[in-house]
Amino acid sequence: MTDDGTTAAAATGTLGYEQARDELIEVVRRLEAGGTTLEESLALWERGEELARVCRRWLEGARARLDAALARPVEERADEAEGGAGGESG
Repeated sequence: MTDDGTTAAAATGTLGYEQARDELIEVVRRLEAGGTTLEESLALWERGEELARVCRRWLEGARARLDAALARPVEERADEAEGGAGGESG
């Protein structure tokens, strides 16, 4: 069982936000539906906790990016919005 948990934890680290969120929704649905053994329920709960951590990291990263973007001077942000952020026309 440890090997499965290790494999699942490693796979969790490569999930994107939407993938982790969708799998978390499925885990919650299965837990709410019931009909699983105690061991299965515990495994689902643990997977859900891992997935919630992945989602939280993605959201915290997005928040940090937004905060950094908003902290830049307004003029710099306006230049980027007008296309001054890297594209040369010609």
